[in-house]
Amino acid sequence: MNSFGEGNHLTRGLPGKLADLRILVTGGAGFIGSEVTAQLSRQGSRVTVMDDFTSGKIEYINSLDGVTVVRGDVCDREKIASATRDQEIVIHLAAMPFIPDCYYYPEDFFRVNAMGSINVIWHCIQSKSVERFVQVSSSEVYGTALYEPMDEKHPTLPHSTYAVSKLAADRAVFTMHKEHGYPAAIVRPFNSYGPRVTQPYIVPEIALQLLNGRNTLMLGNVDAIRDFTYVEDTARAIILASIEKQAVGETINVGTGVGVSIRELALQQAKILGREVTIQLDEKRLRPYDVGKLICDFGKARRILNWRPMISLEEGLALTIDWLKAHPISYRTPFAGWPSVYRSTGS
Repeated sequence: MNSFGEGNHLTRGLPGKLADLRILVTGGAGFIGSEVTAQLSRQGSRVTVMDDFTSGKIEYINSLDGVTVVRGDVCDREKIASATRDQEIVIHLAAMPFIPDCYYYPEDFFRVNAMGSINVIWHCIQSKSVERFVQVSSSEVYGTALYEPMDEKHPTLPHSTYAVSKLAADRAVFTMHKEHGYPAAIVRPFNSYGPRVTQPYIVPEIALQLLNGRNTLMLGNVDAIRDFTYVEDTARAIILASIEKQAVGETINVGTGVGVSIRELALQQAKILGREVTIQLDEKRLRPYDVGKLICDFGKARRILNWRPMISLEEGLALTIDWLKAHPISYRTPFAGWPSVYRSTGS
């Protein structure tokens, strides 16, 4: 068991094809990125992590074997040219990820999420060594469900500047794949949760209120429905897409196929901790033009990647809460609107 408390789940479901592969993970110290890095490390891959550490944390990866860290911005052409040189696979996770931030920093979101992605794939194409590129997208590009479960043919009707910036990146990656005959795949995770928190996402936000002794939870849109996937499962799908030939040219959804309301999510976490709670609306937490429902159809992931989720929500929430108990983090309190929590997570 490593220093972050994960057990032997980490490499289950991965084929033995990753040893000694040279793999660059952009954003590899972030939430999903650090889990991808951890799984690759345990498979014996030679991993280079490129991260600017605005939200990623060095302590999430510095104890892993076979990992080289490069500090840099994905919009820096020279840094990316150097980082992609001699790599065999590039998994691109670097992004500005926290939706409420995009209301106040839209230009930054487009610079990093869209132009940064173009910069990375373009240097992969020019590298002559990178044989596979994986773009990590977001289910937010779909907007709220017009039908469910949502497959890859669902219309893309993004509800936030963040989602638009991610969709722009996806479109660019797919077009460059076609223009250059370059082997790229797009993985589109639904809501991920788990250890190695970097932003005040809803699962750790609820857990931290509970762990801080609150009996009345202050939440926003508790009727919103999301499909929650444990981060270990999400990372495994991303890695599988990097080595499966049939994934080239495909967009692949990753989720559980089960929708859970934020209200249900809060009550389930309270139950795990043996607590009875009430929920109070905090209007400052309501997002403008919020997505109402996201539920994944992961049929393509099952067919192409032989992937399915392995960690149930109950088990995943318990693991996440245990991690948060062992690794306390804090946000600015009291909550006074989204700008006050911008990049304010602590170690």
